[in-house]
Amino acid sequence: MILPGATLGMLGGGQLGSMFTVAARTMGYDVVVLDPDPDSPAGKRATDHVCADYQDPAALDYLAKTCAAVSTEFENVPAATLEALASRCIVRPGPRAVAITQDRIHEKAFLREHGFPTAPFAVVRAEADLEVAASIGFPAILKVSRFGYDGKGQVRVDARSELLAAWESMNREACVMEALLDLKTEVSVVIARGVDGKVAPYPAAENQHRNGILDVSIVPARVPEAVKIEAVAMAQRIAEKLEYAGVMAVEYFVLADDRLVVNEIAPRPHNSGHFTLDACVTSQFEQQVRTLCALPLGDTRLLSPVVMVNLLGDLWGATHPAWQQLLVHPNAKLHLYGKRAARPGRKMGHYTVLSSRLEDALELALRVKRELSASPAADR
Repeated sequence: MILPGATLGMLGGGQLGSMFTVAARTMGYDVVVLDPDPDSPAGKRATDHVCADYQDPAALDYLAKTCAAVSTEFENVPAATLEALASRCIVRPGPRAVAITQDRIHEKAFLREHGFPTAPFAVVRAEADLEVAASIGFPAILKVSRFGYDGKGQVRVDARSELLAAWESMNREACVMEALLDLKTEVSVVIARGVDGKVAPYPAAENQHRNGILDVSIVPARVPEAVKIEAVAMAQRIAEKLEYAGVMAVEYFVLADDRLVVNEIAPRPHNSGHFTLDACVTSQFEQQVRTLCALPLGDTRLLSPVVMVNLLGDLWGATHPAWQQLLVHPNAKLHLYGKRAARPGRKMGHYTVLSSRLEDALELALRVKRELSASPAADR
C-alpha cells in the first residue's frame, strides 16, 4: 500500500484531475499535476504543477522520480507517455486498458471479442469501407475513432447519399458507424476495481443528454431492478477482461425491451458519477486514490436519492449566473470547477440536489435549472 505522505501524479489538469487532487490532499498525499495549461483547475490545487506537454521527456522524468504512482483524468493521454511512466513507477489504470478505451475501433473490437452487446457497427478507414458501413442501415451515427467527446466528432447520417460527405466532414479520419437504436433511456455504472480484483460498484445512474453532452443524472436510475443488476454485473465483467485497476465507467443504452447495449467505456471517474461526492459514503475520486494506492476499497453505499445537473458555459453572460437561485435551497450542493473562460458547451460546474424522495430531488433540480437559465446572467 502507498500511504499518506507519499506523492501521487495526475496526468491532466481539468475538473476530474482537480477533484482527484482535492481527495488525495484531503487524505494526506502530495499531488503533482502534469498539464500544459497554466490555468488548469487541478494545477491550482496541486502541491506542484508541471506545465508541460504530456510527452515532454523532462516532465515525465520528474514525475517518475517524484511520484509513487500516477493516474490519469482522461483517456487521450498518449500511449507512449503511459508506457514510459509504467516502466519506472506504478501507473493505474494500465496502458493496455487505456489504449483499448481511447480508440473506438479498438473498444468495439474488444467488446465484440468478449461477447458484450453493442449497436451494429462498421469500421471506416477508407472510402471503400463506406459500402460496408451502409449495410448496417440508416439512420446511423458516424463517430471519429479518436478524440471525440461530449458529442464532438459525431454526425448523424440518414441516407447512403449523405455518408461520403459525413466522412469527409471528419477529415477522412478513421471512424466507426453505428446503427441509431430506438432507446428507452441511457444509464451508466461507475465501478472501482482494486489490484487484487475486488470490485466496488456504485448505483446505476439514469442519464439525460442535451446536444451530446450529459445534462442530468438521476440516482437511483428509474429502470427495472433487473436492468440495474445486469448493468453492474456487465461493468464488472468488462473490468475483469480489461485487467483493470482503478475507477471506470460503462455507459449503456437501454432498449425498449430493457436489453442493455454498451455505448462506451471511460477508463477514469465519470461525469455521471459526480453524485458520489455528496450522496455516497466514498466518492469516486477518493476511490480513485484508493485504487491507485492499493488501499482497501471504500464503501459505495448511496446515502440519499440524488439528482446531478451539469452547468455549462451557456449560463454565463456578462456576470456569473444567479447562484442565489440555487444556494437558497439547503439540500442543493454547488460545485464550480475554477475554469477561467466560460464558453457554450464547456463544463463549468455541476450541482446536486438530495432528498429522501427521488421525485422531490428531481423536481427541485429541474426547477433550479429553469431559474438559472432564466436569470439575467444567462441572457445572450
